[in-house]
Parts: sequence; structure tokens; C-alpha cells
Amino acid sequence: MAALVSCCFGCCGDNNRGHVTLKEMPTVQLDTHHMGTDVVIVKSGRRICGTGGCIANAPLHQNKSYFEFKIQSTGVWGVGVATQKANLNQIPMGRDPRSLVLRQDGTVYHNNEEKNRLPANSLPQEGDIVGVTYDHVELNLYLNGKNMSCPASGIRGTVYPVVYVDDSAILDCQFSDFYHPPPQGYQKILFEQQIF
Repeated sequence: MAALVSCCFGCCGDNNRGHVTLKEMPTVQLDTHHMGTDVVIVKSGRRICGTGGCIANAPLHQNKSYFEFKIQSTGVWGVGVATQKANLNQIPMGRDPRSLVLRQDGTVYHNNEEKNRLPANSLPQEGDIVGVTYDHVELNLYLNGKNMSCPASGIRGTVYPVVYVDDSAILDCQFSDFYHPPPQGYQKILFEQQIF
């Protein structure tokens, strides 16, 4: 019995032999290494202001991702998905094949082409929550939890959540602890290590 206790304490003592140190998973937030030159990121990587765009620090690897943006102050803004090669200084985004975004006027643009438009009388206002789903083919939009039936597609490659602001707009990003539950089958963005 003493040998068993000794072995158990020997394996679990201060020398940490036999233990695997678990790393805390990183938090999805706006990536200050991938943002426009006049962008300001505050609130632990969740709020964007200034002028320009920023992508999140995690790509959308899983099949069905969901994330939200709260409009704190109106102005010129856009939300959606973009590749790491998107020009984050060019406002509005959606002018090239590297971004697919909903703009503040309710239009969805990709490659300088209007792909869709929010229904009439559904323009997001200050205080509204814009939800975004992406399934590697189609981007869909939600306004205060309601599906806007406004699908758009066309972007290729590895994409990240993107947001841009100008003209005094301020947006908050919500990558977990959502204001509205994700649509069935969709979930928060997972880092690649969490998928496997």
C-alpha cells in the first residue's frame, strides 16, 4: 500500500512528471495585426472605430459559423467575410474578389457587384444587432435575430470575419456570448485546434 501511495504521489508531485499542461484556448477577437492604418481597436479586441477595416484573428474553418456585430454609432460601415489579402484601407469593402460585405445602406457587395439587398424597411440602425452566418458557400444575414433572407456568395479561399468603419461609425463584434441564439446548426467560431 505504501508503494502505491508513493508511486501516486511520485507521479503527481511537484516535478509535474506525467502531467500535460493545458493551454488556454485563444479568444476570437479583431486582429490588430490585420487592420487598416487608421483603425482603432478597443474593448479587448471587440470594438472598432476610426477609418478602415479589420479581420478577426481566426479563420472560418468549421462548416457553419455565426458571429454578430452591434451598431453602437451609425456612419459608414460594413460587415461580412474577407480573405487576409483584402485591402483593409479601401472603404467601402466589397469592391474586389477578396471581400463579401453587407454595407450600411443594406446592399451586399462582392467584387464590385451588388449580390443582394436587405428587404425594404430593414436597414440596420444604431443599437441593432447584425448576425452573420457563413457555411463556406453562402453568407446569410440576420437583423436582431430575424433572418433577412438575403443570401450572398462568390468569395473563395480561407475567409475571416471582417468589419469596416468610417464617418464616426462604431461597431462592437460578438464572437461568443451572443445577443441572439445562432440559427440551428451554426455555432461560434472555433480555432482549428478546437475542431478536431
